Formats: sequence, structure tokens, C-alpha cells
Amino acid sequence: MKKRTGERLGWIGGWSGSFLWVGILAVVFLFQGKTASGIAGLVLFAGAMAGAFFLAPWQHPSTRYYKLMLPFYAAFAVSMAWAVWAFGGFGQAGFESWYLLLFLPFLSPLFTMGSKTWQG
Repeated sequence: MKKRTGERLGWIGGWSGSFLWVGILAVVFLFQGKTASGIAGLVLFAGAMAGAFFLAPWQHPSTRYYKLMLPFYAAFAVSMAWAVWAFGGFGQAGFESWYLLLFLPFLSPLFTMGSKTWQG
């Protein structure tokens, strides 16, 4: 059987890169003296990185991808709420509710490959 190294790197690297902004922003908050925001961000980032390894499809070969990806999408939602909170809330961050529509394309992997499994 093939090792499928590229797919493994894609899974780990993809999720790591997707949450890298959380880790960087958390470090910035720590340097700004926003300790609670910084620590919360580091916990979110560490949780996402742990999830990238523990929820890897080769660890759960018969589980559909959408079930493996849902915790990451939930973590994205929490990360966005954390970032808005850390910047002082919706009013101060300049957030408008229609901005959420911009995130709809990010849900496409749930529909395009969500029913597949690592086994095939």
C-alpha cells in the first residue's frame, strides 16, 4: 500500500497554515500586554494543532471526512469570535454581520469531499 505522504503533509500543513494566524495574533496580544487574549489564542492554536494530528484521516480510516473536519470548522468559528473579542468587541473591531457571507466558500470542502473516507 502507498504511504500517501503528500496527502498526509497536505492535511497537517493545511490545518496548521489555516490556524497560523491565531498563533501569531496570540503572540502579538501577549506582547501588547493583553495576557488573557494571548493565552486564550495560544490555547486555541494548540488545540487546532493537536486536532490536526489526532483527527487525521489515517488515524480514522473509515470515518467520513466531514466528521473529521467539523471540529476544525467549529474551532474557526471560535477563533473568529476570540479575535473579535480580543480587539474589543464587534463595534470596535469594525465587524458587520454581512461579512459572514464571505466565509461561505470556505465550507465547500464539506460538500465536495465530505462523504469520502481515507479508505476510499
